[in-house]
Amino acid sequence: MKQDTHPDYHFITVVMTDGTSYQTRSTYGKEGATLNLDIDPKTHPAWTGGNQQLLDRGGRVSRFNAKFGGFTRK
Repeated sequence: MKQDTHPDYHFITVVMTDGTSYQTRSTYGKEGATLNLDIDPKTHPAWTGGNQQLLDRGGRVSRFNAKFGGFTRK
């Protein structure tokens, strides 16, 4: 096996957008570095589901509802 092919894992501090922090192992920065998150998985809609809105582009949703509308609950 080749020597020195694995990355250097060390402990860093991750700071969430709400100010909470935790320690984890990472290859980011150097030992003891701080990673400040811009997007927080606790609050961002991509992870929480958010308020999803269905956009009707070109009448696709309308055509689908007209074709299969009888199968859905109201």
